[in-house]
This record gives sequence, C-alpha cells and structure tokens, in this order.
Amino acid sequence: MLKVYKIYPSGFASNSYAVTKDGKTCAVIDCAQERVWDKCAELGLVPEAVLLTHGHYDHIGGCARFIRCGVPVYAGEEEAENMFTPPYTSLSWQKTEKFPVRTLRGGQTVTVADIDFKVISTPGHTSGGVCYLAEDCLFTGDTLFCRSIGRSDLPTGSYSQLVTSVKKLYALPGDYKVYCGHEEDTTLSYERKNNAFVRGEDA
Repeated sequence: MLKVYKIYPSGFASNSYAVTKDGKTCAVIDCAQERVWDKCAELGLVPEAVLLTHGHYDHIGGCARFIRCGVPVYAGEEEAENMFTPPYTSLSWQKTEKFPVRTLRGGQTVTVADIDFKVISTPGHTSGGVCYLAEDCLFTGDTLFCRSIGRSDLPTGSYSQLVTSVKKLYALPGDYKVYCGHEEDTTLSYERKNNAFVRGEDA
C-alpha cells in the first residue's frame, strides 16, 4: 500500500506529493518549491525521481535543487520542450532556474521507488500535461480539481482538450483517490457525480 505525503506550498505554488511504498524511498509529484527537498528529509525519505504533471512555474520551482542532488526530473515530451520557453516563463515574475528534463509518453509506465506509475496524457491545461496513476492513487496536477477543472486560457491550453482529458480520467474503471495540484484531495467517483464543470456519464 502506498503512503502519500501532501506537501502544502508556502505562498502561491502547487501542492507537492511524496509517494512511498517502503517508507524509505519516494517519488515526488510536482516539486513546487525547494522546501520539498527538506520536507522529504524530515520524513526520512530519499527521493528517487520527480514526476511533473506539467511545466508551469508554480509546479517546478524546486526541481533544480533535486537535480543538483542527483535526482532526475521527468515530464511529458511536449511539456519538456515548452517549459523554458517565453510563453511559459513569462507567467511568473520570478526566474525559474533551467534544469534537464527526461521525457515520458502517455501510456508509458515509469517505475520510481519500486512504484509503477502509469502515465496518462491529459492535454488541456497545457498541451503536454500528464496525470499519473499508481495503485489506487491518481495525481491530476491542474487537470482535475475537487469540484473544478484547470484553466485552459494559458499558453498551449485548450478547453475542448481539457474536457476530453477529464472524461478520459472519469472513464478509468473503479474509484481512485485524487491528489490535485491545488486545494484539497477528492475521489474520482465523487467528481464523476459532483463536478459541475465536467459531469460523468453516471451522474
């Protein structure tokens, strides 16, 4: 069984998550700030990789520190190409330190800290955004929130793609705990029935 530690941001940034199976090593989902490294240390966890849902500044602010400590960072192929371009970097007045990014594709499974993460391509909030599915946990970044969905009016965003991506998540069999990029956690069954922005077929 996986243990998920939610690391709330200090100021404006995304939620970050440290996910562990053995209580010793972990995968980090969306490394928003450098303090995520310190929080992992406090938890006694050694990060083996960072998995990004997308490349907006509020999700990647701590990645350079992980790279300096020898921890690789992964993102979707298109997102890796976009995250250091002016349309993305201009969203923040803070300069984001550039770092190398390894790439993933939708449908791929990446194993980190002995945890298998299925990569789900979910464009819409950004063109290269992905979600990660591991056991009964779904990490949705800014695609799906509790009772809401992500913005589609930022660079490379698309409302129609976002709706399609949310419906793709709804179509996953069974139920999952949903760990969102902002605000509180939810479940996929709850969102299928209660999300007013995109309703599930069983609503």
